[in-house]
Amino acid sequence: MNRDIIKVNKASAHAKYRQIIDSVISMVRKGFLKRGDKLPSVNDIAQRNSLSRDTVLLAYNELKSRGVLKSVPGKGYYIESTDVNHDLRILLLFDEFNGFKEDLYNAFITTIAGRAQIDIFFHHFNEEVFDSIITNQLGNYTNYVIMPALLPNAHLSIKKLPLDKVFILDQLPVSLKGNYPSIYQSFDEDIYNGLRQGLGLLKKYKQLILVYPGGKEPRGFFNGFKKFCEDFNFKNDVISGLTESDVFRGHAYIMPNDRDLVFLVKYCRRVNYKVGVDVGIISLNDYGLKEIIADGITTISTDFKAMGESLAKMIISKDKEEVKNPSKLIIRRSL
Repeated sequence: MNRDIIKVNKASAHAKYRQIIDSVISMVRKGFLKRGDKLPSVNDIAQRNSLSRDTVLLAYNELKSRGVLKSVPGKGYYIESTDVNHDLRILLLFDEFNGFKEDLYNAFITTIAGRAQIDIFFHHFNEEVFDSIITNQLGNYTNYVIMPALLPNAHLSIKKLPLDKVFILDQLPVSLKGNYPSIYQSFDEDIYNGLRQGLGLLKKYKQLILVYPGGKEPRGFFNGFKKFCEDFNFKNDVISGLTESDVFRGHAYIMPNDRDLVFLVKYCRRVNYKVGVDVGIISLNDYGLKEIIADGITTISTDFKAMGESLAKMIISKDKEEVKNPSKLIIRRSL
């Protein structure tokens, strides 16, 4: 190990911790430092350059968050990666992966355009998994993009992360509101406005049915639906799941769950109910397949592509806003 690989010029106006970072990056690019090579200790650099330990730790921690270094307790710091062309290393913690989340992810990757190394994890609505991922990845990334879903203690796990490195995506619980930059959906407002946009078409149906299983589904779906039905005098019902005995001619069904959507389309085909005439269908969350199913499924959906693009721009520009993502009704033949 060459202790002189890290150069600090005390006369330079360039921040000392930044000089340490630049020295390591330069040595990696020139091939003098390779994966697995050990770096001088924090104390060694501090003493040789008359710096505080905090200054050296600041530099090493940033290099660690960019994936360049790793720390081995009791042994020191080592080169973990020679990919030093990205200033950003981003952790995406999604709840699950599906068609519309894929649209979001692809838009994010396209907009970030090679400026970052990106790793994606999934918590699958499991609070222990959620906390474990955050705890195990502390200090390993420059930014953390998190979908907290409805996990009741998500805010406690997120508090472990540096405040200025966290972005909240999709659902914005009250416990996190006002504390972090975010791109979020307003579920009650979005479903209300979407149904209102389709008011003329909905009037041909005798009753509106929301298939609302609860659980991972936002409460805003329920609240927005009930408010719309009350404001516009629609007979309505909310059921937790869909069975054959729940399907009637003259009813329109609003469904967050794609399994219920597939069940309803298949059942209507079997009993010769014409979708969009005998039975109305509105699905929540749009992606490509819904343009094709049953000659087109009407959706109320946030713009997942816009969400991904906005997130990337927010990270690049270091904006600290809470931004409501746009949503709309997309009318197809099922209504």
